[in-house]
Amino acid sequence: MNLHGKAALVTGGARRLGRAIALALGRAGMRVAIHYHASAGAAEEVLAELRAMGAACIAISGDLSRTADCERVVDETLERWGGLDLLVNNAGIWGPTPVGSVTEAQWDELLNTNLRSMFFVAQRSAAALRAARGAIINIADVGIDRPWQNHTPYLISKGGVVTLTRALAKDLAPEVRVNAIAPGPVLLPDDWSAERHEQVARSTLLRRIGSSDDIAGAVLYLAQAEYVTGVTLPVDGGYLLH
Repeated sequence: MNLHGKAALVTGGARRLGRAIALALGRAGMRVAIHYHASAGAAEEVLAELRAMGAACIAISGDLSRTADCERVVDETLERWGGLDLLVNNAGIWGPTPVGSVTEAQWDELLNTNLRSMFFVAQRSAAALRAARGAIINIADVGIDRPWQNHTPYLISKGGVVTLTRALAKDLAPEVRVNAIAPGPVLLPDDWSAERHEQVARSTLLRRIGSSDDIAGAVLYLAQAEYVTGVTLPVDGGYLLH
């Protein structure tokens, strides 16, 4: 796929990984729609950066834990761009949920936002992506293969993203390619100490923390990799092999 002039939708595109992905797609010449939920100010900042580089862009608000909002975000994107070439399902939430303390509300929020929303956004986008012979890229997590404690519902949701990716790759073939990226240690929590950062860096073969740009680069690769579908690409500095 030649990305220049093509249309993209990035969910959760106002902050962290989503911001880096949206900016990378804008630099590649794409028209970028960013979805946001509670980050209106951050979304405006991303739009300003995209406009400064000459990229066409819009921001669309929505709570993707609600199916109606999933569909509306896609509909507004299609209304503005007249089609869709690339969907990046990035929106997600996380947080500690120790077994024994997990509530039904926490479970529903994590699974609905991180997994169910990806399906309904993809389903609503499928016809347009088929027409464009486009691509879907879902954001998973290497934690599904190397789990850490006290995040079981989150890890279940991300494990479901990998299954969703493989299943959609079959359902939408041959017109639409569907892949996932599993980030490793990138964008660690702000309140972690320097010592903890160093400990995490040592857990990778490359002995460093990744950046949001590493993930954005992988998105650019998969968006243009015409013979790759149904895969989950770890971007983890060798974390899974250490």
